Amino acid sequence: MILSYQKKNIELVKTNRGGDITFHGPGQLVIYPILDLENFFTDIHRYLRSLEDVVISSLMEFNIDAKRSPGETGVWINTDTSFPEKICAMGVRASRWVTMHGLALNINTDLSYFNKIIPCGIEGKGITSMQKVLNKKISIEKVKSAIKSHFEEIFDARLMFN
Repeated sequence: MILSYQKKNIELVKTNRGGDITFHGPGQLVIYPILDLENFFTDIHRYLRSLEDVVISSLMEFNIDAKRSPGETGVWINTDTSFPEKICAMGVRASRWVTMHGLALNINTDLSYFNKIIPCGIEGKGITSMQKVLNKKISIEKVKSAIKSHFEEIFDARLMFN
């Protein structure tokens, strides 16, 4: 298995966040907000649900019906079918209420990278991307703009990135 990762020039990095394994790469929007939750609310579950709300609201702008999957963190499509698919993975950590890590939204992601792993340790479910759902390449800049707008609204904060 390591040889196939080397052929694709994939670097394996061990981290100290939840989940078994995930992928960050081309075609994803990876967002690692650094927030002092003492300025917002001191509740990690609320923070995760708020991040999910940001992504769900943003995907609605692209006519993607995304939802939560009960008991699982992240954003999903086809949750009412026998094969739900994760479109956005989340893994956060906080130390003294300062957040680390965050989310990875699959926009124009080459989904073959997920073939050799069980993303987030969740078996029997799929992984998808905005491109796959909409059957066309998506502007990452438009997605960033939607995420920024909904993040600022949901967290009542101003983001400093472009």
